[in-house]
Amino acid sequence: MANLYPSSKAVHEEEDLNHVPPQEKELDAGALFVLKSKGSWIHSGYHLTTSIVAPALLSLPYAFASLGWASGIMCLVVGAVVTFYSYNLISLVLEHHAELGHRHLRFRDMAHDILGPRWGRYYVGPVQFLVCYGAVVGSTLLGGQCMKAIYLLSNPGGSMKLYEFVIIFGSFMLILAQIPSFHSLRHINLVSLVLSLAYSACATAGSIYIGSSSKGPEKDYSLSANTETRVFGIFNAIAIIATTFGNGIIPEIQATLAPPVKGKMFKGLCVCYAVLIVTFFCVAISGYWAFGNQSEGLILSNFLDQDGNALVPKGFILITNLFTILQLSAVSVVYLQPTNEVLERTFADPQSSEFSTRNVIPRLISRSLSVIIATTIAAMLPFFGDINAVIGAFGFLPLDFVLPVVFYNLTFKPSKRSPIFWLNVSIAAVFSAMGVIAAVAAVRQISLDAKTFRLFANV
Repeated sequence: MANLYPSSKAVHEEEDLNHVPPQEKELDAGALFVLKSKGSWIHSGYHLTTSIVAPALLSLPYAFASLGWASGIMCLVVGAVVTFYSYNLISLVLEHHAELGHRHLRFRDMAHDILGPRWGRYYVGPVQFLVCYGAVVGSTLLGGQCMKAIYLLSNPGGSMKLYEFVIIFGSFMLILAQIPSFHSLRHINLVSLVLSLAYSACATAGSIYIGSSSKGPEKDYSLSANTETRVFGIFNAIAIIATTFGNGIIPEIQATLAPPVKGKMFKGLCVCYAVLIVTFFCVAISGYWAFGNQSEGLILSNFLDQDGNALVPKGFILITNLFTILQLSAVSVVYLQPTNEVLERTFADPQSSEFSTRNVIPRLISRSLSVIIATTIAAMLPFFGDINAVIGAFGFLPLDFVLPVVFYNLTFKPSKRSPIFWLNVSIAAVFSAMGVIAAVAAVRQISLDAKTFRLFANV
């Protein structure tokens, strides 16, 4: 008779099964193997810092050149405040759903549940993929350019082309791409945090040294006299600053945290923004002070004069570029994680061991192909920065400035009379408009540069 009735333990097991979140009922290889939830708050700080405090910050003096002192500093402050606020909002939404037993591990999962299935599948998922993969291509290209700069410094008449250095950097990325999970990157991203401080300190010190010496250019902070050039320059500069603060993978980073997640992401963001404030403001202000409206797209280019002569000791330029290259490799592998997750979900078997032959071989092949494609694009299109600006305008601005406030309002439903509701609506409206304007400015820049575009160009 005892076998005719379920035991008390069996009843509770059945009840527990009924309360398992839908995403956990179906084993998902991407979540199981790539987005392991084992990290602490300090690990999230390392991941956040690597994804945001990247060599793109070396373009901030160039953005200041189109904005001037007051507008440049104001845009930098607004960017820091709004992104810190937005990233906290998206973290709170994720925590809220986790407390309800429905933890979201991916950006597209959030959009699926909050905005609807079509938003997750046809907008947020593809846009996030484009932004992150674009960041991988852009980092690979910049890594090749830094390698070429070191090469020409030691061998001014060298014949090696840019695409060869891009391939060398891509070969290094082939190895890093095989690191199995996002959580496995925590030690690499700690080193990346230190490297970001190192090359930012070098860029700041180099700018101050040149600006204080007679070698530097005459300081000129005037803006362009041509109205059209000035207006589009402002839009382009705002887009540069906005995308420099961009992340696009907050849910995936929060997914690496071991439960309970409450409060951990805020601490991680505090670590990240402590580093961000020091690096962004020091590089932007010192670079613009030293070079004014002659600031180059990458401030390290200003360390050489028009004849290619070093304005600081060559060893200093070499070590700064080396720090930059090493951190770019960490940035690239962080932004590969959404791609890795999709590949793992598609080709891996969640019922088999993570390191079984059944899963290791598809992982090795698919991740290697992903890096090879990114490296080929970077080598073929050395003007990819212009294309990336369009992707950033359509991607980073919505993902990092607009969607977090929309998610918060739809999840917590604050009163329409409350200040937070209208603050969020204002942020969404302003940055949506800014995204469109930045996209127009980026497309205009592509049209201006189109005459110089050539596949595998040695720029």
